[in-house]
Amino acid sequence: MNQNVITENSTAKPQILSMIVFFLVSLTVLTAFTVPFSWEGVVVLLVSYFVRMFGITAGFHRYFSHNSYKTSRVFQFVLAWIGTSAMQKGPLWWAAHHRDHHKYSDTEKDLHSPRKGFWHSHMLWFLKSDFNDYDPKNIKDYSKYPELVFIDKHYWLPPVSLAVFLYLAGGWLWLVYGYAIATFLLGHGTWTINSLSHVFGKQRFETGDDSRNNWFLAIITMGEGWHNNHHYYRHSANQGFYWYEFDMSFYILKLLGWTGLIWDLKKPPVHVMEEGFKRDAIRKGKEKFKSPTGEWIKLPTPSMARSGS
Repeated sequence: MNQNVITENSTAKPQILSMIVFFLVSLTVLTAFTVPFSWEGVVVLLVSYFVRMFGITAGFHRYFSHNSYKTSRVFQFVLAWIGTSAMQKGPLWWAAHHRDHHKYSDTEKDLHSPRKGFWHSHMLWFLKSDFNDYDPKNIKDYSKYPELVFIDKHYWLPPVSLAVFLYLAGGWLWLVYGYAIATFLLGHGTWTINSLSHVFGKQRFETGDDSRNNWFLAIITMGEGWHNNHHYYRHSANQGFYWYEFDMSFYILKLLGWTGLIWDLKKPPVHVMEEGFKRDAIRKGKEKFKSPTGEWIKLPTPSMARSGS
């Protein structure tokens, strides 16, 4: 009986502790009122925001969750460190839960569907004790690396190291802009993909869920806003499937590919690209569309479709 009480308490404490830490860290954004406006600070904020956003989008998401490209063990650790510095726990925890999201997207088993409420999908879900742990079977391809297991267990180490570096490099100004403000914006920017991109935007593909493409979210998340594309073909390194769909994370991945740091970037197959062109043409009321191979394909008229011609 005593053992059961201890087990329950040990389960409840991390939940309470994580909530306290989360809200305390969130409140550090109020330190913005302790420093004057500074363009230097804005630059530090933007660098801190987008470097760590890349760690989440290109590292935690496209690499660890979906294996959309390959890299060395060393650079794999670099991606894990940068992503973990965003204060969204570790790469194994993040990727394991994200794989479940795709498996159960917008169903009762989905971890963070907006159908359960905006705030639940946006941030409350990961503060619940139900999601403190993850199924190791979901991420066995990366849990075999001891350095990733270490950083996943000690996920506080990269953000604390970043905070110390910012303070030593630029004092209180850099710490406030580069850590407090940037981390607050980074968190909420990332979480809009869980919440807003399943509510606002356009659905190009039929995916069986509520995922949508949203150009504004694609800008603030370096390409993640093309969420309906991603849910239709999730193993692609680019989520903006077409040249006019801004995807900064993919552009950087392409540059890294030229240096040899990463390789084998996966892209959507021709039939996926053609399906997208076709659906866009139908939505715009066009009579034909140009396939990825350059061929013009005529769309059936409504009368032809009804007659089965």
